[in-house]
Amino acid sequence: MSNVPLTSSRRLMSLMTTLFFIWGFMTILNDLLVPHLKALFELNYAEAMLVQFCFFFTYFIMSPVMARLLARTGYRLGIVIGLLIIAVGALLFLPAAALKLYPLFLFALFVLASGIVLLQVSANPSVTSLGDTHTAASRLTLAQAVNSLGTTVAPLILGGFIVAGSITLPYTIIAVVMILMAIVFYITRFNAIEKPIDHLASAHHSRTNLWKKPEITLGVLAIFVYVGAEVSAGSLLVNYLHLTDVGNLSLVDAAKYLSIFWGGAMIGRFIGAGAMMKIDPRKAITFNAIVATVLILLTTFMHGAFAMWSLLLLGLCNSIMFPTIFSLSVESVPDEHTKKIISGYLCSAIVGGAIIPMVQGFVADKIGLHHSFIILVVCYVFIALYSSKFAKIRGA
Repeated sequence: MSNVPLTSSRRLMSLMTTLFFIWGFMTILNDLLVPHLKALFELNYAEAMLVQFCFFFTYFIMSPVMARLLARTGYRLGIVIGLLIIAVGALLFLPAAALKLYPLFLFALFVLASGIVLLQVSANPSVTSLGDTHTAASRLTLAQAVNSLGTTVAPLILGGFIVAGSITLPYTIIAVVMILMAIVFYITRFNAIEKPIDHLASAHHSRTNLWKKPEITLGVLAIFVYVGAEVSAGSLLVNYLHLTDVGNLSLVDAAKYLSIFWGGAMIGRFIGAGAMMKIDPRKAITFNAIVATVLILLTTFMHGAFAMWSLLLLGLCNSIMFPTIFSLSVESVPDEHTKKIISGYLCSAIVGGAIIPMVQGFVADKIGLHHSFIILVVCYVFIALYSSKFAKIRGA
């Protein structure tokens, strides 16, 4: 049970969900940048996927750094610093667009992603602490639903601008909003979940023993393949719907369908937040992973509208996976310091969003985009095995 006062936890929960919206909104912009930069710089699929590689590889590099920073600063200052780093990264898009330098775009993404990493490392464990541990998965799923709201509305608001080549205005607005949000969080009290910060005397001991826990190691692997599959599907969706044997849509029209893909994730998370108050989260993941596997097989081997909607519906299956895997990995952790360490490990695993899209990009260049989706079948099969078999170590 949590000792967090009810009124304080509700107030903080409302504020924390805005962070989930923010990084959902910004992360989905990568799916719009991929087709735009691919066309602008005449890139092949593997080269274009460097956008996602630079963004998500940042999680692997920066998550341990940000976890240590968070342990020293606490949640509030960690969030403020993260928001300001995002603002700097967003502003770097202005010279990148003016000079038309692909490496500068990639560097801007690295800086921006570093700030998002700090938000993730801060926000995920804090949300699990804002209430009863038995409903942590439901609470984090609700926050992730707001994250999906950001991914749903972003293509509708900015999709036409970015795919058509307008970069400066969207990222200038993002920088201004991040600075304003940093001010809001700076003046907000986090007494409900913030504990006095020690000097981490037992940090080495904690890190050594944590890797001996299978629920953590398997959780890290599950996050790796899930994020990789989700990012890969979302990144290539616009180009997939552009194929003549699938949707035969223009890139601008295809970009609008990203809202359906991410809208499905949003709907699934809102439903899941309530359903998992009563349903075993492990069973829910198993069911979703099996359905996702079937949908990806249809995406790979079917054509026309059937193939198109099989991929679009994948977002609905993805909905509960990240928050539930994350919650299962930290549900038995008794103290906030250890949660911050584990959060760093789990956020490092988001590097799957860098590796798996690159693998699919290489495969797409060799055998074609349509059939390259077979790579994602392996990811969802692993998640199904994790939830149905491996996660039973928690006593399900």
